[in-house]
Amino acid sequence: MLRLLCTIFFVLLVYAGNGAVPAVKPVKQPLVLKTDTAKITLRRLDTATIAVHSKQPEFQYRDDTDTTPSWWDRFWRWFWSLFKPIKLGQHGMSPFLRILSYVLQYLLLAAGLAAIVFLVLKLMGIDMLNIFRRKPTSANLPFTESLENIHDINFDDEIEKAVAQHNYRLAVRLLYLKCLKQLSDADLIKWQIDKTNSAYIDELTNAHQRQLFSSLTLQFEYVWYGEFAIDGQTFKNINTIFQDFNKGIA
Repeated sequence: MLRLLCTIFFVLLVYAGNGAVPAVKPVKQPLVLKTDTAKITLRRLDTATIAVHSKQPEFQYRDDTDTTPSWWDRFWRWFWSLFKPIKLGQHGMSPFLRILSYVLQYLLLAAGLAAIVFLVLKLMGIDMLNIFRRKPTSANLPFTESLENIHDINFDDEIEKAVAQHNYRLAVRLLYLKCLKQLSDADLIKWQIDKTNSAYIDELTNAHQRQLFSSLTLQFEYVWYGEFAIDGQTFKNINTIFQDFNKGIA
């Protein structure tokens, strides 16, 4: 009996030293449904007050804005729709034909845009053929073959003045215009203000004469339009070639 009491006492000491307290299960309380006993007062809108306020402009929220797209918006909507791929039975087309249809579509669009740009520039008076061509430097020329009649120019006097002023580029230009005049006087070409040099070359029926005049035209264009500076000796050599050609015309 004493041994049993000692054992129980020892066990109690152990529990007390570890601070352990036997767990006690909480007792569940039954749920109680509470009824809301608050009094509800219904509030109704005053229709007369609403009618008064609805007539005030501050409370009128109707949107009278016209949402119809303008012609400018419709144009750009149509323009960008052109860049959408063409749907030509894509499920039944081979990949090659599908790619070919896309390429043709964009080529036609590019050609159309180029035509529009060309038309606009043409209406603006811009020459597309000469827009990137370098203009010759002014040479104090008192006349031009596009504005004056070559039959009214005294070429010998004008060439002599140009050489005296060491303006050899102008002298070469005058030599070429004098050559055109002699060809026209011999009825070998028909001179006109708006004709090009290549047109005069094509009018010459003699093959040898056409070849020589083509060479003279090339030298003139190099000197005048190419803005090549020449000296007195170079001009003498060019003058000799022109004189020999003019003798063949007579």
